[in-house]
Amino acid sequence: MRILLVEDDHQLARTMLDMLRENQNTVDWLDDGQQALNALTEEHFDLAILDLTLPRLDGLDIVRRSRQQGNRTPIIILTARADLDEKLQGLDAGADDYLTKPFAMAELKARIRAVTRRGSIVPQNGLTVGQLVLNPDSCQLTTAEETVVLPRSEFQILTYLMRHPDQVATRRRLEEQLYGWEQGVESNALEVHIHHLRRRIGKATIRTIRGVGYLLDSQAAAGAPECH
Repeated sequence: MRILLVEDDHQLARTMLDMLRENQNTVDWLDDGQQALNALTEEHFDLAILDLTLPRLDGLDIVRRSRQQGNRTPIIILTARADLDEKLQGLDAGADDYLTKPFAMAELKARIRAVTRRGSIVPQNGLTVGQLVLNPDSCQLTTAEETVVLPRSEFQILTYLMRHPDQVATRRRLEEQLYGWEQGVESNALEVHIHHLRRRIGKATIRTIRGVGYLLDSQAAAGAPECH
C-alpha cells in the first residue's frame, strides 16, 4: 500500500513513518499543505494521513479541493483541535476518519484497518484478475499452480498492476510504488522484480511496453493461449 503522510511535526512524523513502514507499506512524507494537494492531484495513493494545521494550505482545504477534483483517496485527518465542530467539518469536507492528537500508534493502525475494510483501498477478499488472486493482508499470491507469499517489492508492483489490468503502468509510477520519493532507485531494480514476478505468473501475463513501462494482460492472467 502506498501512503501519503502529511505532517509538519517532524518528530511525530518520523515515529509514524517507522510504524507505517513495518507493514509492507511505501510511505511518502510531506510537511507542506500545497505540496500535499499537488501530490494528491498528480500521484496515486492508497491512503492519505493528513494533519489539519499545515504551512501554506490548511488540511481542510486540501480535503475539500481534492474531493472537488474527484479524488477518492481515503483520508484520515489528524488534529490537535478538540472542538467537535472542527472534526465534523473535516468529515463533511470528505475525510473518511479523524484522530485527535495526542494519539496512540495502535489506535492509528486500527483506524487504518477500519478505513481499508470499507473497501476504499482493496476489497476484503483481495484482488482477482483471471486466475491470479492477491491477498493484501497476508501478501499471498494464489495462481493456478501454487500459493506463495510475495516479497514486499513484488507485492507492491503486482498490487498496482492488478488494480489497473490492461492499462500501461509507467516505469516511474511502478518505481514510486516501491520507493516513494525519498530513496534512490537502482537502475535495474524494477526489471529484476518484474523478472521474478514473470517466473511466478507467466511471462505473457506482464507485457513490456517498450519505452514506457509494463501492462498486466488480463487474458493471459485468465490462462488464455498466447497469440503468435
